[in-house]
Amino acid sequence: MNLAVHFGAGNIGRGFIGALFSQSDYQVIFVDIADDIIQQLNSKKRYNVKLATDGQENITIENVSGLNNMKQEEQVIEAIGRTTYLTTAIGPNILPHIAPLIAKGITERVKTNSERLYVIACENQISATDFLKDYIVENLDEETKKVIDGKVLFLNSAVDRIVPMQHNQGSLDVLVEPYYEWVVEAREEIPSVEGMKIVSDLAPYIERKLFTVNTGHAVIAYLGYLKNKATIHEALNDNTILEQVHATLAETGAYLIKRYNLDATEHQQYIEKIIERFKNAHLNDVVTRVGRSPIRKLGPNDRLVRPALEAAKVNLSYVNLAKAIASALHFNDENDPEAVKLQIMIKEKGLQAVLNEVCGLDKNSEITQKIIRNYKAISVKEDF
Repeated sequence: MNLAVHFGAGNIGRGFIGALFSQSDYQVIFVDIADDIIQQLNSKKRYNVKLATDGQENITIENVSGLNNMKQEEQVIEAIGRTTYLTTAIGPNILPHIAPLIAKGITERVKTNSERLYVIACENQISATDFLKDYIVENLDEETKKVIDGKVLFLNSAVDRIVPMQHNQGSLDVLVEPYYEWVVEAREEIPSVEGMKIVSDLAPYIERKLFTVNTGHAVIAYLGYLKNKATIHEALNDNTILEQVHATLAETGAYLIKRYNLDATEHQQYIEKIIERFKNAHLNDVVTRVGRSPIRKLGPNDRLVRPALEAAKVNLSYVNLAKAIASALHFNDENDPEAVKLQIMIKEKGLQAVLNEVCGLDKNSEITQKIIRNYKAISVKEDF
């Protein structure tokens, strides 16, 4: 049986990537620091993935175990030495922290194992695997750097599956939406995994996903928060929010169609499909979960600022994206450390400085001024 080592035993890891490996007859070793989850994986060796549908279909995931990377470093290194795939779903900000251990595993592996290792960072970030590769290479000795070419393949990917906040405290079972997409960029044949789509050029897929699914989700969350909506599907029952989401995705869509020569009708159908996914009441997805980590989501290469900048470069509208960015700047969930930090930054440094520091926007640019105007309008009207 082939082996897959997956960093991140959280809901996305168990409910998406790890589940697909298991369904493809891989033994899956989850690597995480959550002792309770690791212990359950090792004692139960299985869990259920529940689909958010009327029928609540259950899929049993087997051949799973866990390792704590803080306490079982040698065992993780040994597992890396014999695995086929090494994947992550741990959050882009955590990649630098796991890279040293992965580097140790690769260093030992190439001494005894000539089989190829396939490394894929399954994160909501463009070129996440490239970033992970850089972090890993920084931790390799010169000799290992010389021999990994052809032995370790780093493959970028785009991932898409909604995994809402879970309400099954202490259980390994995970509720997920039935739809998923896992696209991997590879220019040669790689070992088969159920549900993995191989393409030669990932860019159109990852930007289409990031600027439709992630942008749309964020817009609903931040506008929903402003209107005191508890869940995503509740927010979309508000026609004003629904119209604003359509208008924002029309702007990202115009950029994507122009940039990648997409078929306009097909892309509009894709937008409608994504919005219908968001309306799934079975997910009961909480607005504050989707909106969390606003500093990361307002980054210059992320779901709100990046499409606005790209649209501006080619003289396309970004009016609604500016409104979405302004709404995100008002996100003030006291249970989210990033949201709290963002509000402190705005108070202490001012909005213009925050847009420069967090979003990478020039203080005097037209987009900065549009965002500020929208931000002030929201403050005055308590509306968008």
